[in-house]
Amino acid sequence: MDPFREIGRLLLVLGVVLVGAGLLLMLGAKLPFRLGRLPGDIAYQGRHGGFYFPIVTCIVLSLALTLILWIVNLFRR
Repeated sequence: MDPFREIGRLLLVLGVVLVGAGLLLMLGAKLPFRLGRLPGDIAYQGRHGGFYFPIVTCIVLSLALTLILWIVNLFRR
């Protein structure tokens, strides 16, 4: 296949993903859940500092991106 056509498709898919991420960031405060502050995220606050690791948020984002890429790959065939 033509390499320019493949690059064009890739750019379109990346554009759609970026638009989706932008919408998520814009409307994030109105969602019923807060990404980055989900139950199960590890937060520790000590006297001299704190530690925060969003483990559940990472898992949710990983599952969402896996699903999106699986769907994109399904339509590429």
